[in-house]
This record gives sequence, C-alpha cells and structure tokens, in this order.
Amino acid sequence: MFVRLKGPEAGPGAAGHWTDAATAEHGDLLDVIRESCGLTSFGDVVEEARRFLSLPLVELTRRDSPMPARATMVSPDAAQRLIAMAQPIRGTPVETYLAGRGIAPVEDAGALRYHPRCYYRPDTGAPAQPRPAMIASVTDLQGRITGAHRTWLAPDGSGKAAVTTPRRAMGNLLGNAVRFGVADEVLAVGEGIETMLSLRAALPGMPMAAALSAGHLGALEIPRNLRRLYIARDADAAGDRAVATLTARALAAGIDVQVLSPRGGDFNDDLQATGLNQLRAALHPQLTPEDANKFGEG
Repeated sequence: MFVRLKGPEAGPGAAGHWTDAATAEHGDLLDVIRESCGLTSFGDVVEEARRFLSLPLVELTRRDSPMPARATMVSPDAAQRLIAMAQPIRGTPVETYLAGRGIAPVEDAGALRYHPRCYYRPDTGAPAQPRPAMIASVTDLQGRITGAHRTWLAPDGSGKAAVTTPRRAMGNLLGNAVRFGVADEVLAVGEGIETMLSLRAALPGMPMAAALSAGHLGALEIPRNLRRLYIARDADAAGDRAVATLTARALAAGIDVQVLSPRGGDFNDDLQATGLNQLRAALHPQLTPEDANKFGEG
C-alpha cells in the first residue's frame, strides 16, 4: 500500500489517498477503517473513526452533508461489460495456467472467463498493453455481478504475465466473492481463487467462495441459511486475523465454524507439493464426518 503525498483535493490521485499496489483498490482513511474492522455500514465506519480519533460528536447543519460511500476505481457496469466480452475458459490459456497449478479439470468454472486482449496499465503510467487474462466474476449473495478480478497470463498460459502487478480487481468487492457452486447449508471460503479451486478439486461438490484478500475475507457476507462454514486459512498473520474476524461474525450468527489449515502457505501450495490424493487425505480429518462422506469422494 502507498499513500499519495501530493495531488488534487479530491478525485483520482488525491493527496492523502492510498492505493493497494497488488489489487489497484484505493480509498481514504475511512476505507482503511472499514476494511480492518470488517464493518459494512457507513455509519458504523464513521462512528469508529470518531472514536479512534477521540473527536466530539458534531450535529450536522443544513449545509452539511454526509460523506459519500467509497468511490470505486471502476464501476460494476464496467466489470459486467468486461465479463460479457470474455469467453469460456475451455481450450484457452486459462486452462493451461490452472493445470500448471495442479488444478485440472476445473469444477464449476462458470465464474471464470478468458479475455485474449485485456488491457493492463503499468504502474509507471506507460500506455496500456493488451494481454491475455483470466477474468473472474465477483458476485453478491443474490448472484449479481459487482466486480471482476483479472489475472494477466503469459501468452501460452505457462504462468502469470511478467508484469509488476499481474492481479488486479475492479468494482465493488466488499462483502462479495468469486463463487464456485451454490451455497445451501455448507460453504467453504478463503482468500485466493487458486486456493479455493484446489479445495474444490479435493472436495468436489462443496460450494466455495474466494474473497480475493484477507481483508475482504473478514468482511465477507454470510448466507443467512448457512449451517456450517469452513474457512480455508492462509498461513500468515493477515490470514489469521481474517479467520478470527470471520469466525466471530459467523458464531454470532449461530453458524458452526470449522477452520481448514494447510501444511504449506495455502492449499494450492499443498496441491502442487503433494498432489490431489494427499491433499484430500489431509483435509478429511478437518471435516465433520457428515461432510467428509458427502463431499470427499474423489
């Protein structure tokens, strides 16, 4: 994350605003508070900011107006247009890329698309470059597209593109996710797309959702009808904080929580290191017997 020290008072590139170099998300101090505390109501964000800064409660006058909610870099409409222009992944470099990560075949790949000429804008400000990319639909609990995630790829799909930030997200991400399967009473959630696809390969049929980052995992919207939530933990400090935040929210809603822990950094690391059968064997003891029987058949 970096903060702009110089720039206009408002709008893109404003002084005092931050940008996440990995995802191209941006915002101000209120957005940091919202992400780190897992808050969804703008009123709660403002109240936490006032408490943190020890500011007195000030009544708004007629000429005052509430601060607008966070402005996203790209609207959901732009994300929807990008997804509509992309194509299914079968026979494309996306399949090659995922197979190289040990994920083959891909179950329920409807959330994933392929775009042969998705524009990448270098951080240096150089002209945009058309590059092949894996496009993932970000949706809310009602299935509405709210954003898109782009992973730029090498032309042959042998890996990610040789660029500074090969992954970027656009649109409204907070509370939403890239979804594989439809959640009923059981759902597994985690950070990365490849992480959740690895779990999906080992546990076919279990609905999965990728929140795309630790901060977004902690703030993920939980389906009301959910009975049990599996949280795929990334083995780092940010992952532990996200698990703790989401666990507390789920337990408060009366949902059973089970944390799935990888042997390596994440479950795609495990899949590539040990193979599908070993990953499945490591996961089974972490599931309830009911879910192990229902989803664990390879």
